[in-house]
Amino acid sequence: MDIRFHTPLTAKEQLDFGLDAPQPLALADKVRFAELDPLNHVNNKAYIEWFETLRVSYFDDLCAFCYEGLETPRLVIRSANIHYIREMVMDEVYVTTARVTQFRNTSFTIEQQLWSGDLRATLTGVMVVLRPDGSGRYPLPQTLREVFVKRDGATPEG
Repeated sequence: MDIRFHTPLTAKEQLDFGLDAPQPLALADKVRFAELDPLNHVNNKAYIEWFETLRVSYFDDLCAFCYEGLETPRLVIRSANIHYIREMVMDEVYVTTARVTQFRNTSFTIEQQLWSGDLRATLTGVMVVLRPDGSGRYPLPQTLREVFVKRDGATPEG
């Protein structure tokens, strides 16, 4: 199957690749030699980098517009739980996904998945939104809350 790299995938492309459900953002890439460990499978650090790259794209591409006319926030990851399911090796094509599942006043929970024929790893992270100078928390704009509900199916928490 041919797949586009580094470009958001359509719902059909995601399903054709084997995902169980389309996600708001999904990007494809390929395992590189530099991401291997001495046992010739992907180093755990690479998974973290792949998830981080997608989180940045998720915010920049799908959320930043909600801050138009406002100060651009600083996003920090408060906690992350990674579940490694199955190893990956050189030249495997993979797709990483992201969606928000819950949100509070100044934070949200992001769910990420890594697919290559089947589910290989997941990450659940809590992202905290801070003021640009880092001086305190920054409330989520109402438009962003509405986007999380409508696009991602997220629910308010608390």
